[in-house]
Amino acid sequence: MAAYVIAEHIITDAAKFEEYRTKVGPLIAKHGGRNLTKGGSQKMPEGGHWKPDRVIIIEFPDMEALNAWYTSAEYQPLIALRKQCTSDRDMLFTLEGL
Repeated sequence: MAAYVIAEHIITDAAKFEEYRTKVGPLIAKHGGRNLTKGGSQKMPEGGHWKPDRVIIIEFPDMEALNAWYTSAEYQPLIALRKQCTSDRDMLFTLEGL
């Protein structure tokens, strides 16, 4: 069953974030993942309390593949890089598909 990462990024350093984005793409693909959405393209037709800056959704074949990506030795320095160029209010959560 597919598994998803949903993330909101509040970018504080655009150049570093571009470095992160460029490096993370091939690593996501290596673990069978693919981006389902274009970052920052979200709309809020009904408003609400959440006011996201940039939301993305990434699909993996299953939770095992997602966890293998997230816990991989190659991704750990990229987590650190992402945290250097985004707000401490960033959110990242995972969901299992149906």
